[in-house]
Amino acid sequence: MTERHLAGLLETSAESYPERTAVVFGDSRLTYTQVNAAANQVANLLVERGVKPGDKVALSCPNLPFFPIIYFGILKVGATVVPLNVLLKAREVAYHLDDSGAVAFFAFEGTADLPIGDTAREAVGGTDVDLVVFAGGPAPWSQQSPAFETVGRDEDDTAVILYTSGTTGQPKGAELRHGNMRHTALAGEKMYGADADNPDTYLCVLPLFHAFGQQVIQNAAFAFGGTVVMLPRFEAESAIDLMLREKVTFFAGVPTMYWGLLGALTPEVPIAELAANLRVAASGGAALPVEVHKNFQDRFGVTILEGYGLSETSAIASFSVFGEEPRVGTVGRPIAGVEMKLINEDWSDVPTGDPDVIGEIAIKGPNILKSYHGRPEATAEAIRDGWFRSGDLAKKSDDGYYSIVDRSKDMIIRGGYNVYPRELEEVLMTHPAVSLVAVIGVPHESHGEEIKAVVVRNKDHDDVTEATLVTWGREQFAAYKYPRLVEFREELPMTSTGKILKREMS
Repeated sequence: MTERHLAGLLETSAESYPERTAVVFGDSRLTYTQVNAAANQVANLLVERGVKPGDKVALSCPNLPFFPIIYFGILKVGATVVPLNVLLKAREVAYHLDDSGAVAFFAFEGTADLPIGDTAREAVGGTDVDLVVFAGGPAPWSQQSPAFETVGRDEDDTAVILYTSGTTGQPKGAELRHGNMRHTALAGEKMYGADADNPDTYLCVLPLFHAFGQQVIQNAAFAFGGTVVMLPRFEAESAIDLMLREKVTFFAGVPTMYWGLLGALTPEVPIAELAANLRVAASGGAALPVEVHKNFQDRFGVTILEGYGLSETSAIASFSVFGEEPRVGTVGRPIAGVEMKLINEDWSDVPTGDPDVIGEIAIKGPNILKSYHGRPEATAEAIRDGWFRSGDLAKKSDDGYYSIVDRSKDMIIRGGYNVYPRELEEVLMTHPAVSLVAVIGVPHESHGEEIKAVVVRNKDHDDVTEATLVTWGREQFAAYKYPRLVEFREELPMTSTGKILKREMS
């Protein structure tokens, strides 16, 4: 079972390294035995509440020890985990619960600034979803037995549903198999020399509800008996303190995090000690500025390994080659077992041999999603003969290194979070002052991109201000989503067929 089941990553390490530290949070340290036992308690609670193999169970939790405990507890009963962004509003949470068909929902109580529990209660109101809210006291599963016999699953069964989208409206749930998730978690052995006999200590600042943090940090660490040091919210000074205290050897983040770390290096920071501990630095989620790459290498003495992937590729498709001179500006080559190529709009292969030719990246391998949940048409559009079309445009060098040029989709990446314009546009259009709107991404020094709404006002609301729409948007969307910038225009540029030309706006 453990050779096919995603929960086997935890169970194998708990059997092999029972007293090794699995998770660190503040002064709390949990061994693999303790994490596995707590996950078993969650599994027993789920069985008691009637959750069956194949059921969908949602999870909304920051980077806390609760996340892996509940995540693997859900997997142990043969159910599917549906991780949710903790910043989502009740309307957005309700959509994800309904679309996934979740029968149960674990939600952290949260704080006054981030009331996840209240949001969850509002989202499930009037539904049959079984809500379990937990906080810092005794967990709802604490009285359950710490023993549980994991329900067997095939590698083709769905383990996780990660929500993603392009420009086609509401987010889609990418169904990832047990085999998909295990493949990329175990790929660390060849990607960066992960070794269970010399385990890494991972700083977990990437949100675990996202594919990057979930796979490259949590699941990869558990696959090789590593230690996950959790930081719920990235703050450069706190990250540096933890890196020093816990002797962190593995750091993964989005480019803005590297930018933040460099900015926090005061003369009082023992940079030599940081650099002596750090073995691997990995970046993804957006293009890493060349200057940030060079400055980090100069200060830390470690090359940042850039990678590329999507939720649909179980987080990883390509990665820099560990131990080789970096190809700054590239996202490396396909990881073991994965194929990549460039295609045209009609799926035909882009002719090879010219490194300046641009094409759309297509990916094939054991990392590719099973399907989009409940969307056969979208699945058929995205996957053909095992090849998944990414929507990302790139160039390919003669020796197989890929360089991302642009996104053929309109997706915006703000601070490492994916933001989908169509979803925002549909909601913004419900405001009485908005006649027409286009949401675009504009360059931003620290976030990579900022979200901008270009608005044509209704004639009887020509007094609406930028501040009014920004405030309204803040109430409608998660904090990373709402447009901070609003520009009013008399009209939007369009093609002869009436399509808005976003490339002519900035």
